[in-house]
Amino acid sequence: MSMPASEQPDPLYPEPVDWRPVSFQLARARWLISWSVLAVPTLAAAAAGLVFHVPGLIAVASLPALAGALLAWLISRQVKAIGYFEGPEELFIRRGVMFRRLQVMPYGRLQYLDVTTGPLARRFGIAALQLHTAAVGLDVALPGLPPNEAAGLRERLVARGEARMSGL
Repeated sequence: MSMPASEQPDPLYPEPVDWRPVSFQLARARWLISWSVLAVPTLAAAAAGLVFHVPGLIAVASLPALAGALLAWLISRQVKAIGYFEGPEELFIRRGVMFRRLQVMPYGRLQYLDVTTGPLARRFGIAALQLHTAAVGLDVALPGLPPNEAAGLRERLVARGEARMSGL
């Protein structure tokens, strides 16, 4: 008897793994950005409808608001799907809900790591860890980490990378 699809292990992610999630503050920062962008057409359509007495424009103003609600739901799911796992030889990073992605970064391939925070990220208390390799196009980013966690992860990865490189 076969297992139901919902109970079958996902072949993309190693099992069992204790994935470390990113901070949900990442979702809040992304909500702020999307709602700020959607506020302009919403307010413009509502104002034009009121000024020119066109009820259809007021109805049109509700479309960006509905899009904002949908985006809030999607962003929440996307952020909950981001996580990482420090394996014995490599770092695993997962992301994606509909289109899932698993990135595996061997510690010995790391050349340097950046921890970055912009003004909005600092406001929400998050940072991004950027992992760089010698290969072009193989850089990996891990957004939404608390700054202390990002700095600690950077230090652990640097130490593991140096240990793997010393054997060469």
